[in-house]
Amino acid sequence: MDLSKSVDFLLENAGDVIKYRLHKEILKDLSKTEEENLFEKVMQTTNFKLVKSYVKPNGYIGIGMHTGNNKELQLKEGEAAARLLSSYAVPKQDKIIKNYINALRNDEILKEEFSFSSTAFRFYNDRFLGVNCGFSLMILLYTMQAMLGYGDDTEVKKYQNAALQAFTDVLKIEKLSDVTKTNQRKGKYCYPYIEESTFLPSVYHLAGLAYTQNWRTPENIELLAAAINHRDSILPADNNLQIKVKNNYYSVGLLFRPIKIFAIDNIDFILYRRVLTEIAMLGVGTKVKGIRESMNNLEETLSKDGILKWNLSSYQKQQLRTYRIPSAYCDIWLEEDYSKPHALECDLTFWALQFLHIINHTK
Repeated sequence: MDLSKSVDFLLENAGDVIKYRLHKEILKDLSKTEEENLFEKVMQTTNFKLVKSYVKPNGYIGIGMHTGNNKELQLKEGEAAARLLSSYAVPKQDKIIKNYINALRNDEILKEEFSFSSTAFRFYNDRFLGVNCGFSLMILLYTMQAMLGYGDDTEVKKYQNAALQAFTDVLKIEKLSDVTKTNQRKGKYCYPYIEESTFLPSVYHLAGLAYTQNWRTPENIELLAAAINHRDSILPADNNLQIKVKNNYYSVGLLFRPIKIFAIDNIDFILYRRVLTEIAMLGVGTKVKGIRESMNNLEETLSKDGILKWNLSSYQKQQLRTYRIPSAYCDIWLEEDYSKPHALECDLTFWALQFLHIINHTK
């Protein structure tokens, strides 16, 4: 498919982050000096400066990790900072990232950083529990390292293996009830649960593999394609699930629902486009049903004028302002100034280009 109209639209209208990534990752037309000059503009953006201001002397960024969609914290928490640095394609050799990686691998620093509350410190002490099911601080720390370019290092290889095992084991399940248990407690939110040791692939396992290379063999890629298709076939669309860690139950429904196939009339801000991109990054091409159908829908939409558009209601526009903060549950938004014309279309069109580029490259 000819995507030149999409490229021309972005070159004319997009902000500095999208232009940087468009040239670097898709057009691949930059000299070293040109790339450095474009990245210098990225470093002048408001969000990058905010993240930089939250860097501590020990290298850690912000407060804790995975604090949710807390608008007061904005980018001042570890996961949001890591996601922004990754989505802005900051080179892994950058001092901010290298020092952050060192902090994420230093137990004394982590202990200090998670001492700000009793709940955070409990997660730190239990950080190795729940790796198999994707609900643990350690799998989160590993995933953030992978997103920043360090997921293939020896220090985190065993978590890469755990992610592969989670996808392998889902092929053994005929229905979700094979691995869930009935919650005997009373209450509105007492859903079926799995034990912390149960292997079940979550979006953190997915991201950990999407941003790494060492695991990639033709056999493993085929396995992942089959596992994702099977996973989607056994998970109810509105599935709610809990993880039992020691005596605590945590609701994690969003991590264990089928992927959403992209459609122009389906507007969603939570674990939607980002998950499709990360599945494509596995190198599975169109072997995954959701990827194949999303690709077909995108190509049909872009064939008109090369621009991906959503018509948002007032409520959806308000939601968009909330979910543009890079957190665990939102898509990637790269335009900073949403007061300028075509900002939303630039974000959506760049995602479409990136998604189709990854699939075509796999072919």
